[in-house]
Amino acid sequence: MTNLLSQLPPDPILERRRAIQSRAAQTIGRRTLVSKAFLSVLVGAFLLSLLPLGSVIFALLVKGIAAISWPFLHTLPHQPSLIDQNAIGGIGNAIEGTVIIDGLAALVAVPVAVLVGLYLAESSSRVANFLRVITEIMTGLPSILLGVFAYAYVVLPMKRFSGLAGIVALAVLMVPVIAKASELAFRGVPQSLKEAGLALGARNSRVARGVIIPAALPGVITGVLLSLARAMGETAPILLVIGASGTWTWNPMHQMSSLPLLTYNYSGSQYPSQRAAAWGVALALVVMVMVLSLGSRLVAARMRREKR
Repeated sequence: MTNLLSQLPPDPILERRRAIQSRAAQTIGRRTLVSKAFLSVLVGAFLLSLLPLGSVIFALLVKGIAAISWPFLHTLPHQPSLIDQNAIGGIGNAIEGTVIIDGLAALVAVPVAVLVGLYLAESSSRVANFLRVITEIMTGLPSILLGVFAYAYVVLPMKRFSGLAGIVALAVLMVPVIAKASELAFRGVPQSLKEAGLALGARNSRVARGVIIPAALPGVITGVLLSLARAMGETAPILLVIGASGTWTWNPMHQMSSLPLLTYNYSGSQYPSQRAAAWGVALALVVMVMVLSLGSRLVAARMRREKR
């Protein structure tokens, strides 16, 4: 039996494996060196990309914290004068306007965008493909075009600036972002869940409401909050349409103020006190956006844990 085994030809698979191992042993030093070199380049590029971001955040914290105070956050702004150039007041109405405009824009955009995302995820018709292309194009549109759109179709017919025009501009901005995120979330729902619902005799609409949307809810909520954070920091769309207000205004049919607009106005002011206060306004805006961004991730992570 031993002689018979010794007369068998060598196994080609084992020969190939030994050849590969021998070749790998000869080149292990060079491959390790190349890997370390590329890793060093990637780390260096990452650190280099952090420099401008870190410098902006450092300047924002150093200069913005100096302007932040409790009266600054809840009082109305004052126009400096030659007598008292430091009388800038606060940004309470700008915070109020930002919350109202972005909140109402989200109320308009979320239902429309979620339905569009569900339709794109469940359909492959020509209409769905055309709508998908339009959504992707709108995602990359310059935001200033949405301000021009709101100015032409809201401000000019109403013959006045208003928070409503800002709501329309930001809602149009949010719809494609939420729709794209919702489509990806709905496509991530296992096909077996949909088939199980249909096998029980439920209609497509009932399966969508009771199975697909609840299963994709973490991804949808993440997309909504991230789009809201993006809309909250946009200046270009509202710069043309909401006007300016120095009073408390809850009615979106009137002129309103917002943090991005106030930052823009203060940064170009002739008064040094307002230019310094622009850093405080920007810091308050960044904190609000950061809270939304972190909140979206925490909510999505908690909902995923609960589902498991």
